[in-house]
Amino acid sequence: MAMDIAGKKLFVKALQEEGVDTIFAYPGGYVTDILDELQRTEGIRIVLPRHEQALVHEAEGYARATGRPGVCLVTSGPGATNTITAITDAHYDSIPVIVFTGQVPQGLIGNDAFQEVDIVGMTRSVVKYGVTVRDRKKLGQILKMAFHIATTGKPGPVLIDLPKDIQLKTGPAEYPSEVHIRGYKPNESVHIGQLKKAYKLLRSAKRPIILAGGGVHIAGAEEELTRFAEEMHIPVVTTVMGKGSIPEDHPLYVGNSGMHGRYAANTAVNECDVLFSIGTRFNDRITGDLNEFAPNAKIIHVDVDTSSISRNVVVDVPVVSDAKLALEKLLEWASPKKTKNWREQIHLWQEEHPLQMRRDRGMTPQMIMEGINEVFPTGIVVTDVGQHQMWAAQYITLNKDRRMFTSGGLGTMGFGFPAAIGAKIGAPDQDVVCVTGDGGMQMNMQELATAIYEDVDVTVCIINNRYLGMVRQFQQVFYGKRYVDTCLCSPGGSPIDAKASEAEQPVYVPDFVKWAESYGALGIRVERGEDIIEALSRAKEHKGAAIVEFMIATEEIVLPMVKGGAPMSDMIL
Repeated sequence: MAMDIAGKKLFVKALQEEGVDTIFAYPGGYVTDILDELQRTEGIRIVLPRHEQALVHEAEGYARATGRPGVCLVTSGPGATNTITAITDAHYDSIPVIVFTGQVPQGLIGNDAFQEVDIVGMTRSVVKYGVTVRDRKKLGQILKMAFHIATTGKPGPVLIDLPKDIQLKTGPAEYPSEVHIRGYKPNESVHIGQLKKAYKLLRSAKRPIILAGGGVHIAGAEEELTRFAEEMHIPVVTTVMGKGSIPEDHPLYVGNSGMHGRYAANTAVNECDVLFSIGTRFNDRITGDLNEFAPNAKIIHVDVDTSSISRNVVVDVPVVSDAKLALEKLLEWASPKKTKNWREQIHLWQEEHPLQMRRDRGMTPQMIMEGINEVFPTGIVVTDVGQHQMWAAQYITLNKDRRMFTSGGLGTMGFGFPAAIGAKIGAPDQDVVCVTGDGGMQMNMQELATAIYEDVDVTVCIINNRYLGMVRQFQQVFYGKRYVDTCLCSPGGSPIDAKASEAEQPVYVPDFVKWAESYGALGIRVERGEDIIEALSRAKEHKGAAIVEFMIATEEIVLPMVKGGAPMSDMIL
């Protein structure tokens, strides 16, 4: 009979059994015992961030880069509440993160003790599983469940709350090798009957389109999707999260669809007769007005999550399955279809309204993204949220050597920089570039200290237009140019006087170059298109974190665009 051990020892044993090599941890009163135990353990790297929200974003970047769960440890109270935004982000983008929170001893729960919060209650609607461990005997089983639930089916965040007495109490030393959870049975097969119906529908189509979402990446089904499209001769449109699920230089790739999607992609979805959608939830940014979405199409929906099928768009053939399983099966039947006329029609739409920005007005975001494509042909591009995110989605080209991570479902400003740090920690041999805005960067800029001390070599491209650009764009297009609360260099965010001379223009704070240098990072400012390549090359060669600030015109807007709730056919070009 094995000797009983303390809860904290079983916690560390569980991490070792699960092959965890990195934990993102911020200390505090109710996790010091666990940290003390971790410090005596070989083989688990402790990363100390500067803020708990950033900590979970780092774990998300790590999870996306490695395919393994990102593991987090924070203390009770404010340590726990600071994680909620990032947990919600992981929930919407199906990223496996496991957040362990310290908690006051059970005897104090409910007494409004110092740094006591009901974090399980607060996060209930955004985790796959959340529980306070109340019985030391069940600790091993609960830890095993956490890893199992976070990583199976539709992946997502899990939160385990560990009262101090559970950490110290002795109990069984066993860590189970498997776990059976009543009521949790992720789908591991595919209904052949439903899949046959879907295939039949595709065979009969004259104007078929494949719509690929983030689920294709989560399932690792990029190759299968590409082969299926090739064998059937069907054009592919992606969501922003699904971007890169087929190489973007592929002749069958049409572009991103949705609110800032390409004209040809949105028009193809609008005009198709069968829409084969795989691994997407059909959220409002993809569909626009639901009554007008793919109005002529029969819709097939393949998704691992039963609850997301027919929730937004009522579909004709639902298929509950992991994207890879479904595509592997479909590939057994796939044979070429005559789609030449349809593909030519899509090509005409591409030529009518190509995706491009003017090249005669100084440095544009398109030039910057093309520079990144050139200087970083392989690796990972991580974006923050806003206009720069949409420009990256439009102009960064993805293939099997270049991936892009972004915050899709929640649209979390402040995601980009910490997620890039986490991605580089997870994939140290790959180049990692963060594309962020001057607004989003300031939401988690303190993580530059993490990058410096953890020796994380990331290149950060700040697209600086002095404004919170996406909201400013809405104000310009839909609110009669009444700019309020969006200028980042004036009190109250009121607009800069365009008629003021250069000398009268307000000074932008911070000076990102001096700020970078104050941390010991490389700082470069770029004001002209001809300097883009040299600046990016310098940043790439620099060992350590590099910040490259690109000064672009305030007036640049993301086009095409569709007003929220309008049909996708109403594109502003």
